[in-house]
Amino acid sequence: LSPVCLGSLRRAASINAEYMGILKVLVTKKVSEKQSLTVDERNLLSVAYKNVVGSKRQSWRTINQGVFETISPEYLQKYREVLEGELEGVCKEAISLLEMMTAIETEQETENQVFLLKMSADYYRYLAEFKEDESNKENAEKFYKNALDLAMTELPETHPTRLGLALNYSVCCYEIMKKQELACQIAKEAFDSAIEKLDTLNDSSYKDSTLIMQLLRDNLTLWSVTENDEGLPTEK
Repeated sequence: LSPVCLGSLRRAASINAEYMGILKVLVTKKVSEKQSLTVDERNLLSVAYKNVVGSKRQSWRTINQGVFETISPEYLQKYREVLEGELEGVCKEAISLLEMMTAIETEQETENQVFLLKMSADYYRYLAEFKEDESNKENAEKFYKNALDLAMTELPETHPTRLGLALNYSVCCYEIMKKQELACQIAKEAFDSAIEKLDTLNDSSYKDSTLIMQLLRDNLTLWSVTENDEGLPTEK
C-alpha cells in the first residue's frame, strides 16, 4: 500500500467523516425531539458511516494480508494500531447513535426496526473482526438473531432489508462465529424463500432484491467449493 494510496484513502474518509458529523447532529436533534429519522435520513446515516468504516476496514485487511518489503514492520504496526483505534471509535459512535434511535418511544415501522437492529449488529461485527472481546461477537449474534426473527414474521421473503440482513448475518456466522453450517443454512433459506416469491417483486425493489440474491448465491458457491478458500464472502 503506497503512501499515495494511503493518502487517497484518508482524503476519502475525511470527506465522508464530514457528512458523518452532520448526520450525528441530525440524529441527536431528532432523538431529543422524540422523532424518528425519515427513510432517506436513515439511509444517509447508514451510507456515511459505512463508507468511513469500509475504507478503514479495507486498509486494515490490506496491512494484515499484504507483503510490504519496503515498509518497516514497526511502521506497519503503528499504522495498524492507528487504524484499529479509528475503527473502534467510529463503530462505537455508530452503536451509540443506534441505541439512541431505538430507545425513543415512537411507533416505528417494522422495516425500520429490522434495519436498525441489523445496522447495530453490523458494527458489533466490525469490532469483532479485530478485537478479542467476546462481547462484540455475542452482541452481533444477538442483534442479527433478533432482527431476523422479526423480519421472518413481518417482512416479505423478497424484501431487500430482509435479504440484506440474511446476507450479513450469514457472513458473520461464517467469518466471525466460525459457524459455517449455520451460515450456509441462513443464506440458503433466504435465497430459496426469495426465489419462490420472485414473481411478487415490484419494480421499485426488483433491482436491489435480485442483486442481494446474487450475492447470497455467490457466497454459497464460495463456501461450498472449499472451507480453506482464502476469498472473502460478500456482504452488503
